Formats: sequence, structure tokens, C-alpha cells
Amino acid sequence: MEDPSHAVDPFDPHHLFGHVQDAPHFDVPQRLAEEGKIKVWQLSDAFEPFVDLQLMEADPNWHLAPFDLSFTKFMLLEIIAALFLVVFFIPLARKIADGSPAKGKWANMLEVLLVFIRDEVARPTIGRHDADRFLPFLWTMFFFVLGCNLLGLAPWAGSATGALATTFTLAMITFGMVLITGMARQGILGFWKALVPHMELPFVLAIFLIPMIFVLELAGLLIKHVVLAVRLLANMVAGHLVLAVLLAFILASASHIAFYGVAPVVLAGATALTLLELFVAFLQAYIFTFLSALFIGTAIHPH
Repeated sequence: MEDPSHAVDPFDPHHLFGHVQDAPHFDVPQRLAEEGKIKVWQLSDAFEPFVDLQLMEADPNWHLAPFDLSFTKFMLLEIIAALFLVVFFIPLARKIADGSPAKGKWANMLEVLLVFIRDEVARPTIGRHDADRFLPFLWTMFFFVLGCNLLGLAPWAGSATGALATTFTLAMITFGMVLITGMARQGILGFWKALVPHMELPFVLAIFLIPMIFVLELAGLLIKHVVLAVRLLANMVAGHLVLAVLLAFILASASHIAFYGVAPVVLAGATALTLLELFVAFLQAYIFTFLSALFIGTAIHPH
């Protein structure tokens, strides 16, 4: 009987992308779980994807997967990342609340990261007088993204920041912060008016150009935050996908003599790439936080 582990082409795009996409289960080796899947516990078995009857008649296989109410592995990983923040930072905050210095390796490492975000990200982009108000938001963003990125390095876990739903939601939270902050500082009309740079134009030209510039600036404001989401998504998916392709070479050569030559090279490359992914996990959390701070600073100081 054919081993089911070799029934799937390891280079099949659907198979490769299946390891980096969200799912209601974790993909693991078949010796660890039946069919190689550890299912995520569901709140209810009655949840079904929302279906449009007219589209169902045209295509019986059609459904809106993003509106499926099932609990997925990325949701679980996001909860774990959030719990890590609670476990590590609430005790640290209580210890230094009276102004005493942080003690211990973990506390000092976390404080170094916190001070770095404050002094090298928030204050240069938002301004020394306003930055401290936004530090809780920026710290939370940085460590949540970092936590999701690092969990993606765990075997068979996957990265929650490799899903557009996650990165887009984080970007929209930043977008909401930009809008609220800008309108609170400049006034509702003042914020939207500030999107158009001041220009000395004849009245006739102003009638045509100012609305066009406003639409372009508004589109640019939206695009900046969409790109913020896509940038994080693309970097996390790309790294995990390359790792999946490298490991696929081992599976593809498992029944050949070439396995003994391919496996060491692939494992060495995968190890080096994993170390690079560790660096990328910190780098992308930093870039996401830096751009969020930059957008907030632009809303506060439009000129």
C-alpha cells in the first residue's frame, strides 16, 4: 500500500500555500496526528460559511470563506501572543511603577526594547512633547506583531501575520488612530483641509485643482495604510514559503539515493534561512511600528 505521505506532490502550489495559510487545523507529520492534522477546538460545530443563494445556484462550490465563523490556528496564535504580553509586561510594569530600576535579564531586555521604541521611533517621528501619549499604542503594536512573527518560527505553527485579515486589521487600527488623532488636534474640518497643501492659485484653477488634489491625497492616505498591511504580509509569507519549498526538496528525494546529498544541504540552508527569519521578525515589527508612528506624527504635525 502506498504511503499517504507521498501521495501529494510536495511542490504542488496548493500544498505549499496550505502550510502558510490560515486553517482550522495545524499541519503536522502524520506520525503525530491522524491525517497529519491537529484540529483547533471549535466553539460550535454548527458554524457554516455565509452563502448567497443566487451565487450557490450558479456555482454549488461557492462560499464566502472569510465570513466563516470557525476558530482557526491564526486566531489561537494571536491569543497566545496577546497572553504573552500580559504575562511579561504586567509584572514588569508593577515592579517599576514606583520608579525602581528593572531587575533580572528578562526585565532588562524588555526595558531596552521599550526604551528603544520610545527614543528611536516615537519621539523622532511624533515629537518629544507628544510621543509619550502614544507609547502604549506603539509598544502594544510592536510586541504583538513581534510575538506573532516569533510564533511563526515554531515548527508547524504558521505566522498569524502571514494572513491579510491580521495585517489589514492592524493597519486599519493605525488608520483609525491617525484619523482620531488628526481630527482631535486640528479639528474635523481642519484635518481634512490640511490634506490639500496651501497653494496660491487663481480662483478658476482652484475650483478644478483643489478637489482633484483632495481626492488624490485621500487616496494616498488610504493606500499608505493598505501598503502597511501588505508589506508585513508579503515579508512573512515569503520567508515561510521559501522554507516550505526547501523542505519540499527533502520530501521529493526521500525515496532516492539523492536524499543523502540533498538533505544536509537543504537543512543547512533552512537553518540559515530560519536565522534570517528571526531577524526579519524583529525588523518587520520595527518597520510596522515606525511607519505607524510616522503616520501619527504626520497627522499631528501636517506641515
